[in-house]
Amino acid sequence: MSNGATALVKTLVNAGITTCFSNPGTSEMHFVAALDSAPEMRAVLTLFEGVATGAADGYARMADKPAVTLLHLGCGLGNGLANLHNARKGKVPILNIVGDHAIYHTQYDSQLQSDIETVARNVSPGFVRTSKTTASLCQDASEAIAACMGPPGQVATLILPADVSWGEGGVPMPAPKIAVPLMADDATVAAIAAALQSGGKTAILLGGRALRAPALMAVARIAAKTGAKLFSEVFPTRLERGAGLPPVERLAYLAELASVQLTGLNNLILVDVKAPVAFFAYPGKKSYLVPEGCKLLELASFKQDVLGSLGKLSKAVGAETAVPVLQTLKRPGLPRGKFTADKVCKAIGQMMPENAIIVDEAITSGLMLAMYTAGAPRHDVITLTGGAIGQGLPSAVGAAIACPERKVIALEGDGSSMYTIQSLWTMAREKLDVITIIFNNRSYAVLNIELQRVGAGNVGDKAKSQLDLSTPALDFVHLGEGMGVTSRRATTTAEFVAAFEHALRTPGPHLIEAIVPPTLAGLKLRVLPHILQSLANLPQPIAQVLKRKIAP
Repeated sequence: MSNGATALVKTLVNAGITTCFSNPGTSEMHFVAALDSAPEMRAVLTLFEGVATGAADGYARMADKPAVTLLHLGCGLGNGLANLHNARKGKVPILNIVGDHAIYHTQYDSQLQSDIETVARNVSPGFVRTSKTTASLCQDASEAIAACMGPPGQVATLILPADVSWGEGGVPMPAPKIAVPLMADDATVAAIAAALQSGGKTAILLGGRALRAPALMAVARIAAKTGAKLFSEVFPTRLERGAGLPPVERLAYLAELASVQLTGLNNLILVDVKAPVAFFAYPGKKSYLVPEGCKLLELASFKQDVLGSLGKLSKAVGAETAVPVLQTLKRPGLPRGKFTADKVCKAIGQMMPENAIIVDEAITSGLMLAMYTAGAPRHDVITLTGGAIGQGLPSAVGAAIACPERKVIALEGDGSSMYTIQSLWTMAREKLDVITIIFNNRSYAVLNIELQRVGAGNVGDKAKSQLDLSTPALDFVHLGEGMGVTSRRATTTAEFVAAFEHALRTPGPHLIEAIVPPTLAGLKLRVLPHILQSLANLPQPIAQVLKRKIAP
């Protein structure tokens, strides 16, 4: 028989979980030693727990299977919570192994003792368990694996006391059976087919698994047959897009702009997504964005078979042979002139290779990214599903490990990058093919916008200083080089194009620091709240034009 840790590692491998993102401590040393017993298991060291959890998230989104994180006690888990929150919101399967003190040691309330289950429950509400014996450990692990794989995918947390880990008598388990999701029932499909054929203005809002190529092709045929409009949720877990795939319009982050997109709908059909709501509450503004009088219908919930349900609906509306509208290949051309964040997005659209993975945490600097990359070769986009910044660089680590044959392009704001800047070290250590582009506008620019929108009133220098990153100026070239990543600074459009071209043709990690002004600043920033406030009272065609100007 094996000790608990060795049996646990074998159980993970049996279930196809072959990547571990770790930041271990003393309580996890037997698990660390057990990694040598399984050549199939790749162990990736991170310098911060938020990198480990974010990397596991990015890995699972691209590999379509969970990774495991190895974290040290409640404090280590707590450090990783923000990116586990993003994974939870994205329905991403992750298995946390969190070490704990030996069971007999907890009575002494030593310095690192904490209530790990309470820490875990917020991000893994569906499965939190502390293994009590070595004999039961692998059964606990098997149930945790099944829980995290869903459907829906979720974060599962297994707490591993040190004595359970080092104890003898561990018995590895085979891969667990995963629940098979059910398709939408006939009555639901019939009701939605009737709505699509009613002649009313209808849109289909897509999220999660509905934004993958097979589902997109199916729903595009339905749209071609019925005239329905296709929307994507604001921040998709993983969106497949580009030439040869159906174009889908993402709902805007700003609730006022999203309301313009949804105005006039008679029916809104949900597929693997919840009804749209504002990110935050604002004085005098709506939180629930479904238009008044619009009928809400759900084809497939998070627990159901998305592709099968779309197939049933396609048959019900006679769309099986309909010709879907597909995005044509169209590059925007190389940018020239004054260097801005928009020029960076245009260069990416012109130069990005086929099958690239874009990890988008550009925040305000990426407003034009979707427009400039719409006709680029087919690619995937990973976005900030839970809104907790600091996801981008770790997710790029995970995506690159899941798909080593694909180029990963991580777009980062300067402020958000500093939450998990340690990711660069892991990129260098693992020799990952990641191009990190940091938009250095020396500001928490999105918060300057929110300060205007939320109605906080006139603000002085002290308030403004809380959103300013210029003193002292962050130097990302030195930060990148200090962690082993080849780094260059671009202050002109030509410099950026040259740096990006070099990074595209040279394997391994690269960082480009793009010194750009804030996308929305000065007069634009001051008038934006007034424009947003006026949209609801403007004729719809004018409101649509303004929406496209602000966020195409």
